[in-house]
Amino acid sequence: MARQYKLRIVIADDHPIFRDGLRNIIESEPGFRVVGEAGDGVSALEMIQKMRPAIAVLDISMPKLDGLKVARKLITEEPPVEVIFVTMYREQKVFTEAIQAGVKGYVLKDSAATDIISCIRAVAAGQKYASPELTTFLVNSVRDTETAGIPRSDLEGLTSAEFRVLWLLADYKTSKEIAQDLFISPRTVHTHRNNICQKLGIHGSHALMKFALAHKELLAQKLTTT
Repeated sequence: MARQYKLRIVIADDHPIFRDGLRNIIESEPGFRVVGEAGDGVSALEMIQKMRPAIAVLDISMPKLDGLKVARKLITEEPPVEVIFVTMYREQKVFTEAIQAGVKGYVLKDSAATDIISCIRAVAAGQKYASPELTTFLVNSVRDTETAGIPRSDLEGLTSAEFRVLWLLADYKTSKEIAQDLFISPRTVHTHRNNICQKLGIHGSHALMKFALAHKELLAQKLTTT
């Protein structure tokens, strides 16, 4: 009888109790196996480079080397190790930095017990995943801002290409990934993003992704009619 393949996973967090709990949850799934644990970023990076797991589950705030720096180092290596963050950070800035660093999963610690297995499955299947609670939080923050006095944007002035860029942003895609998906250059994506911001009156380095998340349903409806 053939031996069952198990997905190899390394976890890193500087809180041993949380790490133990996370390991128990992950290994409750028959196809998952935690092959190593680390309590700081330097040890985590060394362990990942040595053991070459399929997935690394990291905290962002770790001693010696934070999770973002670990992720940026791993993205350049072959074969690739997919990174999932399990973190308390809900801020748009941190989330965007994680996506830009190549992180494929973003799970809030508050909901890790219910989200981590779904996240690992999604990432192992080549997809991206963010805790539903996080998406709800980001969308609500945009709506709160709009009701505070920022006028709602008129999407009718956007071109079909600009709609597609917005749609891919709502799917947590980076500019490089959008360029690949649309078969255009990263510079063209940058131009589209600037044009969208000008047309919609959006300002701020992370405001466009917030807008895309808040209007994802509307973008989907528009794309089906173009």
